[in-house]
Amino acid sequence: MDVYTCIRTKRDTRAYDSRHIAEDTLQRILQAGRMAGSAKNLQPCRFVVLQDDARKKELSTCGQFATHIVSAPAAVAIVVPQEGRELDAGRSAQNMMLAAWAEGVASCPVTMHDASCAHRVLGLPDTHRVSIVLAFGYPAPGERRRPSPRLPLDELVHQERW
Repeated sequence: MDVYTCIRTKRDTRAYDSRHIAEDTLQRILQAGRMAGSAKNLQPCRFVVLQDDARKKELSTCGQFATHIVSAPAAVAIVVPQEGRELDAGRSAQNMMLAAWAEGVASCPVTMHDASCAHRVLGLPDTHRVSIVLAFGYPAPGERRRPSPRLPLDELVHQERW
């Protein structure tokens, strides 16, 4: 799938098939996250991969809308230093989600509303925090992949000035 098609067709998915994600596929997804650019090339993002059902269930209690983490075959927490930039984590997350979709693996970003809970569950050092968690899995059978309505480009774009 070409990059533009991947970007255009990727949708957040919260219902997953139980099929395991192959290790080489997971490694390509993680590699895509590693390759994301970062401010001053600091490369601040670290990844905690969760595949154990009990650990995913425990982490899901740290977010208000995170129950789909439990059914996802894999979840990846993007961790940054306390002073780390959200933009760097976002770039890494988008790379991973697009790389996953190019492999047929769906994803959904998840906010950890209870940061201290996520910090504890993941066993992070005090110098780091969770920026975002990504749930990964093949779409559940019957999961509809319809396009989400988008605002027209001419409502979003301004030339030279607002």
